[in-house]
Amino acid sequence: MTPALQGHAAMLAFSALVAGSFSLGSLAANEISPAALNAVRFMIASLVIGAAMMATTDVSRGAFRAPWRYLVLGGLFAVYFVLMFEGLKTAPPVSAAAVFTLTPVVAAGFGWLLLRQITTTRMALALCVGAVGALWVIFRADLAALRAFEVGRGEMIYFVGCVSHALYTPMVRKLNRGEPAVVFTFGMLVAGAVVLTLWGWQDLRATPWATLPGIVWVTLIYVALFASAATFVLLQFATLRLPSAKVMAYTYLTPSWVIIWEMALGNGTPPLLVGVGVVLTISALVLLLRDEEKPAMEPESP
Repeated sequence: MTPALQGHAAMLAFSALVAGSFSLGSLAANEISPAALNAVRFMIASLVIGAAMMATTDVSRGAFRAPWRYLVLGGLFAVYFVLMFEGLKTAPPVSAAAVFTLTPVVAAGFGWLLLRQITTTRMALALCVGAVGALWVIFRADLAALRAFEVGRGEMIYFVGCVSHALYTPMVRKLNRGEPAVVFTFGMLVAGAVVLTLWGWQDLRATPWATLPGIVWVTLIYVALFASAATFVLLQFATLRLPSAKVMAYTYLTPSWVIIWEMALGNGTPPLLVGVGVVLTISALVLLLRDEEKPAMEPESP
């Protein structure tokens, strides 16, 4: 696989794992403070990634120079996750996934501002097709539901978090100085854990950990191991191989995965017409899989 295809494969796995955060997060959001849950989440993920880093990677002394870089990235992701769970207190999972699909366009804007990454005509078309497909899935092929859509407080809170997420993507490439993905992820997670612990110290102390409902622990373990440790590595890995807009374009698959999660949790089956939206999102990804650059011509032999 080429580096670009490796990045696409990583983001495909990323979208599937992230989707579980919406369905499980909505069940746990009102049972625990978002700051407390995410502080512990970052701590657990830091331990897991730290162990993986020590076992698989030769860490150089220069890997943790300029630690402010990790504080910037950890802070951006801390804002995203806290506001996500704050938004899920009132926003339904599928509606939150609708907000999440706005991140590719925002990421493309940040990619141009910070890295001068150009969104080509084909990429822009793919983003538009993916957005239409995602909305079709989100509103379950119900045009009346789409016309009646009103943005609630939870969706507005989560949108601010999504802006932070979209900024994080190009910042990874801008701040990375050649560190392996697992090392860079570990630095970000530790910094994020510090930021969240300081931010949510009072919530951490006030949380009745011994009497929390089981769904909170299930959500905490899932988001720490699968929707944090694993997805952070996948996102770092993909960001170093793909433009920001292409990385975030995989968010268009998230609503489809959320629908599957909701079905698995017994929350109903969407209409068959929803499949049209799934086809559109896959079509957008096919457009993105095509290489934008023509191979350079080899010089003729003398």
